[in-house]
Amino acid sequence: MDLLIKNGTIVTAAETYQADVAVDSGKIAAIGTDFDEADFTEVVDAKDKLVLPGAIDGHTHLALAFGGTISSDDYYAGTRSAACGGTTTVFDFAQQEAGERLLDAAKRRDAIACKDAAVDYSFHIGVGDVSTEELLDSMEEAVEYGIPSFKVYMVYDFGVDDGSFYKVLEKSKELGALVGVHAENKDVNSLLVNRYLSEGKTSAWWHYMSKNELVEGEADVRAVNLAKMAQAPLYIVHLADKMGMEAVTEARKQGYPIFAETCPQYLHFTNEVYKRERGRDFVCSPPMKNQESQDALWDGIANGNITTIATDHCPFRQEEKDWGITQKDGSPGNFTTIPNGCAGVENMYPYVLSQAVAGRISFNKAVELCALNPSKLFGLDHRKGAVRVGLDADLVIYDPQKEFTITNEAMHGDTDHTIWEGVKLKGYPQATYSRGRLVFKDGEFLGKRGDGQLIKCHRLEFKGPEL
Repeated sequence: MDLLIKNGTIVTAAETYQADVAVDSGKIAAIGTDFDEADFTEVVDAKDKLVLPGAIDGHTHLALAFGGTISSDDYYAGTRSAACGGTTTVFDFAQQEAGERLLDAAKRRDAIACKDAAVDYSFHIGVGDVSTEELLDSMEEAVEYGIPSFKVYMVYDFGVDDGSFYKVLEKSKELGALVGVHAENKDVNSLLVNRYLSEGKTSAWWHYMSKNELVEGEADVRAVNLAKMAQAPLYIVHLADKMGMEAVTEARKQGYPIFAETCPQYLHFTNEVYKRERGRDFVCSPPMKNQESQDALWDGIANGNITTIATDHCPFRQEEKDWGITQKDGSPGNFTTIPNGCAGVENMYPYVLSQAVAGRISFNKAVELCALNPSKLFGLDHRKGAVRVGLDADLVIYDPQKEFTITNEAMHGDTDHTIWEGVKLKGYPQATYSRGRLVFKDGEFLGKRGDGQLIKCHRLEFKGPEL
């Protein structure tokens, strides 16, 4: 066999125990304690280390055209960065163009990703045009192909109205699919933006104010109500506010299949970052909210009403963030001219696991949020999400004693800064394996461009809030 990882402590969402992991042909071949090392090409000693499933980042935007530029991590840089943070699968977004069949949108993006991805990947398809029954029905092609998750936006010019959102929800229930939603109130956001700009309020703080707790919260509540009306499952992406957390919690208590994702930036930072000298570096949508909202998110993790943690990874360089002061054509900028997004794919798993080291959550909960639940929610549990015989050997050897300070210099993406600069972590990944291949060890990326594969997902069925 190819690889034996011995003497480690295996952590899954449900169990923590000592055992060795045998890997052959990219799969976990056996788990036990009495292997003959002579049977293996390579033996790795994981004494005093944890052996974890690779994380699944269910929300990235690689090579994304936005705000007059393109996010600085392409599929190679983004997946390279992911591997170095213990993430072995990423979900990116394929946004439908007007008149385009939904599967064609995914294939168009896959033609770019397949050449560059260093770890495995899949897609959610962004729905922008269901103006005809043919376009709505094209959801079925995508589900049959192995992409059963979609996303609608309640904001931005390419967002959908409530009627279109409702139609997509109805169709998703029929097909065994899941609809994710970026929930913010478009009309109120636009009104506030115009008001603040007319008053000369241009700094990053007003980005937060125009997308404040109530602007997001109202849309969260409306999205939950639309899902209830359609009797369809719903996935609220990058949840950042207390009102939305309360709506999700109540819906789940009532037995509805409503799921919520939050991101590390909302768990660590508050809206106070927008008062910093470089507050523009933190501009993302939705923005970080107040302490009350952050506390509500941590409560949601504790009580099980946050289902996953993902990143919304979408980095831009500082010279592009500076367009909030002076645009690239030299004219004055403001908070609306700042490209929205921050880097995070390399920081997610280390940050969440560091919270386990600190005792805020358990290691089992960290694995549940970052690996098992995404695999179940998106239809990947036949391949990913656990240390289990027959699954892909996506494994992380984690040193819970390692002290690590995040700096951009130590990161492996293509951007020139990180909002996490100077944050100290206890515990850090020592090595990452993608389908049994060593792709990261001791700070060095060892993978290869193009080694990642598009992973097909199975149809989904949710009878209630439990996965």
